[in-house]
Parts: sequence; structure tokens; C-alpha cells
Amino acid sequence: MKTCKRKIGKTWKFFAALFALTLSVIVCGKSVQAAGRPVSISSCQIAGGNVNCTLTASSVPSGDDGKYYIYADEVFQDGPVGTVVASVDAGSSVTVSFPLNYNTPDSNLSRKFLVAVKRGGQMIQVSDEHYITNPEAVAAFTSGRMTRGIKGILPEISAINSGELKDLGVQQVVYNIYLDEICAAPGDAGTLPFSYNGQTYYFSHGRIDHYDQMVKGFNNQGMQVTMVLLNRGGTAGSQDLVHPLARGGAECPSYALNVEESGGVEHLKAVCAFLGQRYSGKTGNGQIDNWILGNEVNARTSWWYMDSSNLDVNVSAYVKAFRIFYNELKAMNANIWVYNSIDQEWGRKSNPGSFLAKDYLDQFNYYINREGNIDWGLSYHPYNSPLYDPYAWNGPAVWVKQSVSTPYITMQNIDILIDYMHQGKFLNPAGQVRSISLAEIGYTSYFGNENQEASVAYGYLKAASLPDVDAFMLFRFKDDAHEMESKLNLGLTNLDGSHKPAYDIYKQLGTGSEGAAKARASEIIGMDIDQMIRDNVVWTRGGDGVVQ
Repeated sequence: MKTCKRKIGKTWKFFAALFALTLSVIVCGKSVQAAGRPVSISSCQIAGGNVNCTLTASSVPSGDDGKYYIYADEVFQDGPVGTVVASVDAGSSVTVSFPLNYNTPDSNLSRKFLVAVKRGGQMIQVSDEHYITNPEAVAAFTSGRMTRGIKGILPEISAINSGELKDLGVQQVVYNIYLDEICAAPGDAGTLPFSYNGQTYYFSHGRIDHYDQMVKGFNNQGMQVTMVLLNRGGTAGSQDLVHPLARGGAECPSYALNVEESGGVEHLKAVCAFLGQRYSGKTGNGQIDNWILGNEVNARTSWWYMDSSNLDVNVSAYVKAFRIFYNELKAMNANIWVYNSIDQEWGRKSNPGSFLAKDYLDQFNYYINREGNIDWGLSYHPYNSPLYDPYAWNGPAVWVKQSVSTPYITMQNIDILIDYMHQGKFLNPAGQVRSISLAEIGYTSYFGNENQEASVAYGYLKAASLPDVDAFMLFRFKDDAHEMESKLNLGLTNLDGSHKPAYDIYKQLGTGSEGAAKARASEIIGMDIDQMIRDNVVWTRGGDGVVQ
């Protein structure tokens, strides 16, 4: 949640203006199809070695030769400027097929498709864009998921060998993988080559081996792994993965991915294919079941930097990266789940450089639905507000409200998010509520161990009561000295490794000893915790909620 440091005042206004010129029209908050596009691409699906697209037209557009031309564009291209992959007689209901060309220089796996007609010798776009929505059809490294339960944590690697993670009984772990660490330049020593789409890319053998051993260590103790992909840039092997609007503008933990240049786009495809294959559970290097693209991407100046304050520019760039991330990973292992990531600032920004989580989520979903619905999942971080507030069960009334206009969504009012995701427009292609992963949440012990004990119990039990929640990941296993300067003593263990009382509470939760954890939490809260959660009792306190 820290803010990036501004270095160079490049605004890139010209580029931002170009990116902001979308092909949809926004009217009163609703998106409508751009004028002059009577053709709809209702589906693009892989079938064998081909891609089959279904086209429908409210009125058949006129053309010089009565033909539809199907273009395959890279994500950074707009309009009929890519490759013509097929042509077919124009009609009100048409099916067209063309080669997938998977893992070749002409691969269509992560391209977007559009329909054009020739009019006056010029190609005119007559449909919106559409992506392949079943990349899993070609997955050759599919493994069964290691689903155990929702109880998770951001671990210390040392806790694998010490046996503490197993003792704690966690069923999931979440960890970060950094592109600047794993990507290597061709001339670097100790590289691991990977050929994809006709090119060879290089990875750091040492860092990949580190992740191999770590992931296998988690798996061997029965833990499902979620990996967050972060893009710090800064090395010769990863510089081309940084978005042009993110270069030279700030120091940040992660930058937006390059979806504007051919070299960066092709590199990103290869990175995702490499990771999807290597950690599929089929290559002997461990299994990662869940992938998250970025961290709190609505927090632009904190976690997914771009030098543009335009919501549509930022979301559009993220969606393009997400399409590549999703299609390339799923084309290796059909059973992985792929998530976006937003923070708890639903209706209020604590940082002016951020976007509201709700606005970002709405715009992301709009683009996904418009360009082909896929089974994406939501990674949400329902921290208390303020972050160091010690009471998960009794937040400030000014910040925690029981309506969709609430400034923040925490574990107290998480049902607002759940209900929001039940809307028809948010359902996955099968008509189901999407997977919701509470992939980062923590409670401080700065104001007393008792508050942390009760908060951990309340948060976990509230999550466990919600069928749509597939993960509850505590942040973190061990205190971090830098975070403690901001009263964020979030670990279950102290800096010296000793266990806090919250360690024992979390250990009991989800086991036959859960009753003892509930009794302890109820004693601290002053109400039966089962009743509080079952009846959705929401306590709030007055004032600004700041704890001294």
C-alpha cells in the first residue's frame, strides 16, 4: 500500500490521448456499440487445430465484393491493420474457420479478431473485437487441482523446513514471482532457454530453480499454491516488459506490462507459456493452481504504475495484458484459475493516484464481456480501514457501511462484494458466480494480542461461511520491521520467530479444535462469534475510528 516516488514529470499526454480513443461510446455510465458496427462476433472457439468464429449481423453491411474479412490483430493494434486470416460471404449468420497456428510465429492464441468489409477500396471495421475464450482446448499439461480448503497465508520460506506451516495447518499459500528476477538476456550466464512462437527466450536458471524448490516444498506438504506476477523491470532481460507509459516515471514495486510494442507482447506471451508449462504439475517442478496478475492494480501509483490518470487507459492496458496472461497460461494447464487484483478502497480513495476499486472492477468487466467472456476470478484484499485498525468485527461507521456506496469493503461488509458479484453481468460463461480469493488480509497486534486473536478468528470464520470465497490468505506469517513502523504488526510470529497468541488461534481454526478458537474470540468480542456471523451482526463505532 505504499506510494511510488515520482522521478521524472513525463506526462505522455499524446499517447494517453490515443489510448483513450476507444471504439465504444460511454453514455450515462453505460457502454453502447459504436455506430457503424452492425456485425457481432458472438464466439471465437478453438476446435482442433482451428479457430471457429460465429458472426451475426443485425443488418448485413454493404461492401465492394460482398465479403467479410476476418482480421487477427495483436493487442496493440486497432482496426483492420493486422493479418487477414479468413474471408467469407457476408450474411446475417455466418461461421468462419481459420488455423490456430499454436506455438508458431503466426499463433492466433492471444490475438483479437474483428470483421471488416471492403468499401470504396478501403477496409472498414464493422464489428467489435473478440478473443478466443477457450484456450484450455489445447492444454497438454493439465493437472488436477490441489484443493484442500480456504485457510492460507503469505509464508516465510524457512517455515517449510521448520514444519511451522504444516503445524499451522494452512491449506494454501500465496507468493510473488518477479519478472526482473526470472527473465534473462541472451548473453547472461546460467540461463534456461525456452522456445516459443518461433523465438527463443531466456530465464535465470538460478532463480527458476529457487522457485522450483519452493513450490515443490509447499506441494509436498499438501499446500495449494497461488502465485502473483509482478513486473519491477530494471534488468536487461525484462526491460521490454515495462509499458511505455511506465518507463522512467516513478519508482514502484510493480509496473504495468508492455502491451503496446511487438517485442514486449511476444516476450510476455512466452513468459506466460513458460510459467504455465513449468508449474503445471506435469514437469517435475511443482504445481501452481492459481495465478494473479499484479497486485491491487487499481492503486496505479502504488502497485501497477502507468503515467496516466485516465481510468479507461489504465484498465484497457491491464485487460490486454490479462488476455495474454489468461490465454497463454490456460493453453498449458486447463485447470488453473486466473485472477485480477483490487484493493478494499471500494468507494473512497486514500491516495489520489489510485482508482476506486469498484470503478476499476466495473470497467474491467465491461471490456471482458465486450470482447469475449472468460472465467476470470476476483482477488480482493478486504483489509480494515485504516489498515492498522485492530477491530475486524467493529470498524469505523464513517468507513464501513452496509450499502454498495460504502467507502471500504472489509470483512465486516464483505457480503456487499459477494452480492455485487452475483449480478448477471458479472457471472462467468457458465452462468456461475466467479471464484473470489481473499488473497491478502492481515490484522495488527500493535494494539494488543487479544485484538489480533479475535480479528483473525472473525475474518477466517466469516470467509468460511461464504460459499463463493475460495481462499483466505493472511498477510503475513512473520512481522516485517518496515511495516511495523506504520503500526502494521501483521505477522502471526514476532520478528524473533516466537509465536503470537494469534498463531494458536489460526492453528485451531478449520480443525476439530475450532471450538476453542471460537470460545476465545467470543470472549474477547463480547458476543458469540457464531451468532455474529450467522446473523450478519455488524457493529460499528463513531468518530473517525482512529485508534491512538
